[in-house]
Amino acid sequence: MDKLLRQVRNCKECQQYLKDGVNPIIAASPKSKLIIIGQAPGRIVHNTGIPWNDKSGDNLRDWLGVDKPTFYNADIIALMPMGFCYPGTGKTGDLPPRPECAPLWHEKLLALMPNAKLVLLIGQYAQNYYLGDKAKITLTETVHHFKNYLPKYFPLPHPSPRNNIWQAKNAWFGQKVLPQLKKEVQNILS
Repeated sequence: MDKLLRQVRNCKECQQYLKDGVNPIIAASPKSKLIIIGQAPGRIVHNTGIPWNDKSGDNLRDWLGVDKPTFYNADIIALMPMGFCYPGTGKTGDLPPRPECAPLWHEKLLALMPNAKLVLLIGQYAQNYYLGDKAKITLTETVHHFKNYLPKYFPLPHPSPRNNIWQAKNAWFGQKVLPQLKKEVQNILS
């Protein structure tokens, strides 16, 4: 695993497309029990090198019911985005994750995490990649039918504060999905 993580962190596969430069962000261990597959690092994460080191990360930790020491312990939780580097900014926010990363690295990384009990798929990119034709037409439908993907996957929306409107429109998420998510996470961590 250490050798593979060094290879990922030294990857320059899509350097030509990243105006802010490469800085692959990942945390994983062969002991990881929970794998979180998000989209791609944002600007703050790119600058600090710490995954989920922003408001989205605060929201995600709250959703999971875990503190920072637990969240950042790779022997417990692996943090693996679809795109390992910050993709830059577009007209409406961050650009999509680079498409090279997941096919290049994910299978190799997952093969070295045999203790993983659950994979959280955060956002449409992760859900479409891992669920394929089992994903529903919209992220909302996929998340609403989260039980269909258990015990292997748990689909979630992105925890960005920009999604507060989505959460307000979909009260069932806070009422049904988050309690089940916390229960699943606590079962894995206990």
